[in-house]
Amino acid sequence: MMLHNRVRSLCAVLAATAVFALSSPAFSQEVTDSHLKAARAAVAAIHATDPFDNILPQAAAALENQLIQKNPDMQELIGKTVAEKAMALAARRADLEKEAALAYAKVFSEKELNDIAAFYSSDAGKKLLDSGPAVTRDLMKAADIWQNGVGRDLAQQVGETLAAAAKAAAPAAPAPAPADAAAPADGAAPADGAAPADGGDAPADGSAPADNTQN
Repeated sequence: MMLHNRVRSLCAVLAATAVFALSSPAFSQEVTDSHLKAARAAVAAIHATDPFDNILPQAAAALENQLIQKNPDMQELIGKTVAEKAMALAARRADLEKEAALAYAKVFSEKELNDIAAFYSSDAGKKLLDSGPAVTRDLMKAADIWQNGVGRDLAQQVGETLAAAAKAAAPAAPAPAPADAAAPADGAAPADGAAPADGGDAPADGSAPADNTQN
């Protein structure tokens, strides 16, 4: 932990002094000194390189742990050597600050960089930097809810439209055939006015029908 803090502190100091190196004519012939100074101020105001503060300390800690596991009898020497070498390499943090300033200077004009530095150095700008991550998390949650809602509604509405189109395009079902006329049951009297099919039933006793004709 002490090594981590010492290396990180040294990196911060070197980052703060990197602006003097940026003013060197040998650094860049395409960007003016004032332009690079404005870029460095903007980089510092937005804390553009802060996420890289822990790179060297973490690398040193990981290396120390790895070497001690392999050579536990050399723990003291390993710790001392890693700390010394890490502190020496911390001076190279200024290289990162130079590259960051140059990257911003290539994209933004000197006036734009001054405006950026002025805003993010103000109370509103500092609050945006401090509260921005929390606001972004809330925004992502809201976006997830919104995405699920529009996705669900889109699928439902498209499905309903396609179902309606398929129903309209389907051929109409044929009309049911009329039921056949029922035949009279055996022995049933025919419909009114209809003559018996065999010319009339014979008398039940077998006698001949009465002759109504006169002699």
